[in-house]
Amino acid sequence: MTTSPVPTVPSLVSARVLEALRAHTAPFAGLGEPIEDLLAPARDLLGGGKRLRAEFCAAGWAGFSDEPALAGSPPILAGAAIELFQGAALVHDDVMDGSHTRRGMPAVHRRLAAEHAAAGWLGSADRYGEAGAILLGDLLLSVSSMEIDRARAAVGPGASARAREVWDLMTSEVAVGQYLDIRSQAQPWAEDGAPAVEMALEVVRMKSARYSVEHPLTLGAALAGADDDALARLRAVGLPLGEAFQLRDDVLGVFGDPALTGKPAGDDLREGKRTVLLGLAMHRADPPAREHLRTQVGRADLTYDDVARLQEILVGSGAVAAHEDLIAERLRVGLAELERADLPDAVSEELTRLADALAARQA
Repeated sequence: MTTSPVPTVPSLVSARVLEALRAHTAPFAGLGEPIEDLLAPARDLLGGGKRLRAEFCAAGWAGFSDEPALAGSPPILAGAAIELFQGAALVHDDVMDGSHTRRGMPAVHRRLAAEHAAAGWLGSADRYGEAGAILLGDLLLSVSSMEIDRARAAVGPGASARAREVWDLMTSEVAVGQYLDIRSQAQPWAEDGAPAVEMALEVVRMKSARYSVEHPLTLGAALAGADDDALARLRAVGLPLGEAFQLRDDVLGVFGDPALTGKPAGDDLREGKRTVLLGLAMHRADPPAREHLRTQVGRADLTYDDVARLQEILVGSGAVAAHEDLIAERLRVGLAELERADLPDAVSEELTRLADALAARQA
């Protein structure tokens, strides 16, 4: 006799994400082809991803509730809300960065532009694609808000209010962090790059670190009824782990295998992202190498050889080694805070597993 495998948090959240997208856009189903053209790229995009944020949310819930994370339960609904918000952020981010691919597929704005061109419609295909992607991102933001409201409706008023506070801070903070990111890219480099490291770290915290670990972790705990002191302890765990997550992401943006990351090698260099890794290189490189970085990073037409030369500078300057040390240090701090967080052993073990996974990931 065979038994069915126990559903995992990622599988439950993945199923709920697509169901939530369908349910919350059901009022528009009668539009037919237009709404289908808008939702189809969203379904494809939302079908992928590691669901790490949702797993941190479920771990936060498990730290303060004996109820399991089952289909339709608050942590699964909240995890789906986070993933829907992430989908919106990715769609908008790709428009701002001019990215061509995402998760091995055309970025949404490129897909919509290609559909416009293939149909022979009027006007600019690129402008249509970008406008459509912005609107799809806005729709996903609305759907994510409806979904978190569903999670909050399933818990008591105190837990609901605390979860709302976490959600509101998370969603507004990502927008501010994104602005800091594009603002930093528009400013000239300082002579030795040192200020760029501090600015990049601030962008890391506001745009990604808190949003990737700290806020999902505290959102799940808040829904489970955790008090302010408990949420503060979890924030001390989540922030350094989130920093390690994003710092690893910055390495993958330069050195990652496209078959695993779903994006071309060196894409962050073409987009001119002012990462901590690049700031460290600007600070540590000799003047000729620093000038090469200053003039080449941000060129959309960088060739494979151009990227390889920039990678050599990042390694040779000692920036990559220093960056790896920073990832390891952030991981150590987060795990030390976890030991002081007074969580059940099973939850601490799960968070340790997730922390190791996010710091060592290849995609």
